[in-house]
Amino acid sequence: MGLSEDVARISVITALPEAVRDFLGASVLGRGIASGKLEVSVVDIRDFSRGAYRQIDDYSFGGGGMVLMPGPLESALESVAGRDERCVVYPTPQGVPLHQEMVEDLYRASVAKRLAIVCGHYEGVDERFVERNVDVEFSIGDFVLTGGELPAIALIDAISRLVKGVVGKERAVEEDSFFSGMLDCPHYTRPSDFKGSSVPEALLGGDHAAIESFRKEEAVRRTISRRPDMIARAGIMPYLRKGAYVLLLHHPVLDKNGMKSTTAITGMDVHDISRACRTYGVKKYFVVTPLAPQREMVKKIASHWITGYGAAFNPDRKEAMGLVKTCPSLEGALGWIEEREKASPFTIATTARHGAGGAHWSGVKRRLLEMSRPAVFIFGTGSGLHEEVLSRSSVVMSPVSGGKGDYNHLSVRSAVSVVLDRFFGFR
Repeated sequence: MGLSEDVARISVITALPEAVRDFLGASVLGRGIASGKLEVSVVDIRDFSRGAYRQIDDYSFGGGGMVLMPGPLESALESVAGRDERCVVYPTPQGVPLHQEMVEDLYRASVAKRLAIVCGHYEGVDERFVERNVDVEFSIGDFVLTGGELPAIALIDAISRLVKGVVGKERAVEEDSFFSGMLDCPHYTRPSDFKGSSVPEALLGGDHAAIESFRKEEAVRRTISRRPDMIARAGIMPYLRKGAYVLLLHHPVLDKNGMKSTTAITGMDVHDISRACRTYGVKKYFVVTPLAPQREMVKKIASHWITGYGAAFNPDRKEAMGLVKTCPSLEGALGWIEEREKASPFTIATTARHGAGGAHWSGVKRRLLEMSRPAVFIFGTGSGLHEEVLSRSSVVMSPVSGGKGDYNHLSVRSAVSVVLDRFFGFR
């Protein structure tokens, strides 16, 4: 998500209000609150306790430590906002691990309603309070703290970075680790030489293209070495050294009897796949058929949207159709790509037949990040790609699988969108 100018409204319900207030008054958070871009209130649970001792906790039934009582907690929560006007989050080791996408969801909740963060203490809070009031439970790691104040502060700090104007440089936020799905690159400052260790040369020359390339390569290297698990959900298009291409093959493919065949082109494939390619940043969409009349039909369809009436009627479709290129053979298409990219294509064949392909898409993503070759995704029509295409491809991906995995008859248009999203989709 981009940075927003909406005000984030947050309340922290805690037994240690001063600890939270001290942090909120510091540095970036303090400036954000002072500017009105962040609205954060701190509610002391003890203000809602009964009796001279302001008791808010009691012994756990069945033995154990002290547990926060549901009554004072619920009264404090109700003072913040009504049930329909609040989103309640509770930091706990039993919660979902906090990640950037969850931070963004909770930021949206803080704009639409009021985000109430309930800080546990001792052994936690009475489970009946959780069941009655809490919308989201989150954790900042597999360890136990003495209270929920530190996780609450961490969440507020992460949310504050999404509010426009709180962090000085918006681009710094967008380049942060996790914002784009990859880890951040390393950063350096003066002196350029520190005890014999120098700043990388690429950062010293003032060549902005070289600097950008260095930072992307370092982000990839770090992510692969430190957090390879992140690759599966990262959109890798900005980090590829070469372009990505889609080939829709109409020959050689299989007919329903498993024989080598040539299939007819459909207009829907031209329209829908070109739009998917434009959405995910594919450089060219090749429609490959040896039949000249079929190639002419594709050109006529594309021309209507590029130079004809359709160009003015729907400029977005014009952009998508501009990616379409016809070619009489697979070899010709690959040759065209190699000439433009100055590198041999890495061909990724797709199939719906189990047993024909063995490479999982997440592993293929990693391979693309590690090489300097254009990625070419080959999709078949009819009953799928012929063996001669599969055998000569760099890799054959395992089939796209759905719910039970026992039905696999997606249209090629759907399969293209699924595959492109897995490789290049993010958020």
